[in-house]
Amino acid sequence: MFSPDGKLVASASFDQTVRLWDTSTGKQCGDLEGHTAGVRSVVFSPDGKLVASTSFDRTVRLWDTSTRKQCGALEGHTDWVRSAVFSPDGMLVASASDDRTVRLWDTSTRKQCEVLESHPGWVWSVVFSPDGKLVASASDDKTVRLWDTSTGKQCCVLEGHTGIVSSAVFSPDAKLVASASFDRTVRLWDTSTGKQCGALEGHTEAVHSVMFSPDGTLIASVSHDKTVRLWDISTAKQGGDLEDHTAGVYSVVFS
Repeated sequence: MFSPDGKLVASASFDQTVRLWDTSTGKQCGDLEGHTAGVRSVVFSPDGKLVASTSFDRTVRLWDTSTRKQCGALEGHTDWVRSAVFSPDGMLVASASDDRTVRLWDTSTRKQCEVLESHPGWVWSVVFSPDGKLVASASDDKTVRLWDTSTGKQCCVLEGHTGIVSSAVFSPDAKLVASASFDRTVRLWDTSTGKQCGALEGHTEAVHSVMFSPDGTLIASVSHDKTVRLWDISTAKQGGDLEDHTAGVYSVVFS
């Protein structure tokens, strides 16, 4: 994961550490130690001052990027924490866990402020809408759920996938959610109605992750079928197939 200014990369490892790397030199410039089990994911805050990491040790940990020191341990999950994300204003962290919950945390007090419960299965990923008003969670219960961050209440359930939903993401204008599933599809959903408005079919194995381009005109999806596929949102047609990988592809990001 790149820092917002592009000067650092943070990496998460099963060796229980988060490492920071200087992008200008390629050298390691920080070793963030504190987790007691493998680290699943890492993300920078919008201002780049904090890093949040998630772990098999059931915690989210916050790290100060200037001092390279831990500045908070968010404890409350009762099972592995798969992913975390900062709200656009940096005031909240949302975390997704195998305990079937999404939890919201106040970054200033390090306290839990909401527990979002209704998934009957593990929650694989979580993401804020660009305006921070909604959270989308993806689960092995085959659904994506939308939540109001001001009330902690569920807004709607996006149903249609026939396999685990591994990833979900909002479009830049927040009008759409794209979801990736083990059913080999990417599906598009209208956030105002909760209705499916597109199904992108072409992958031959589980789809692990999905991402909108910054201008919202393209979607990139990655799959266990060893490909990255690009899709045109206006036509819902595949616009490219990147096939040089020799094993499953698990994440993707636009420049």
